[in-house]
Amino acid sequence: MKNDQLIDIPQLGKVCIRESSKAKRISIRLKPFEPVVLIIPKGGNVKEGMRFLHEKRDWIMLNLKKIEEKEQKLTIFDEYSTFRTRSFALKVAKHSHNQVRLQLKDGLLQVLYPQQFPVTHPEVQEAIRYGIEEALRLEAKQFLPGRLAWLAQQYNITFRNVTIKNLKTRWGSCSATNNINLNLHLMRLPDQLIDYVLLHELCHVHEKNHGPRFWSRLDMMCNGQARQLDKAMKNYQTKIY
Repeated sequence: MKNDQLIDIPQLGKVCIRESSKAKRISIRLKPFEPVVLIIPKGGNVKEGMRFLHEKRDWIMLNLKKIEEKEQKLTIFDEYSTFRTRSFALKVAKHSHNQVRLQLKDGLLQVLYPQQFPVTHPEVQEAIRYGIEEALRLEAKQFLPGRLAWLAQQYNITFRNVTIKNLKTRWGSCSATNNINLNLHLMRLPDQLIDYVLLHELCHVHEKNHGPRFWSRLDMMCNGQARQLDKAMKNYQTKIY
């Protein structure tokens, strides 16, 4: 957001100060792989917000430790990791060569790493993520444009172009000129939620905000389940965990 302010606070690290027109009170949000977010109602007192932040310091530090443990658990891919999409599955294994090797063939993404390295080695983990993202990119380019075009035809919606990207925080976007960007990580979602995101962006062709008319149109396109599907999206992240 344009109004976000990022500051460094001892022991807490990066803290994002965010004004929100939807917030009714000062609150703190903690999420894996994100800075601490201090949410202040629009036009609220930043000093009061900072005072609230410092009052909650012990609680924040305790929960940051729990989140860090969760991050460590979620970010390590190894021989026992289960990662599968509609077109490929991940297999991690050691081999006798001195470099990490990647191969995508017959629905299997193999990541072979040097036996003298632990699987937790940053180079190994980086290679695994790179392999997954490139395989997802290929899968997304083969599936998403056609699916988007089919859905657009069903609802008589015309968009300009579609681009597949590795977006960091958004599942998709629709520009003022009706160009649609889609996140390659959509391929990790259930089919129903993939369609929800595509319909969400198609809806923005006619409604450029998230006002009542947008939700009314989207709800019609989602057979009355737009809010439930939007809530279900919160169970997924745009990053590979």
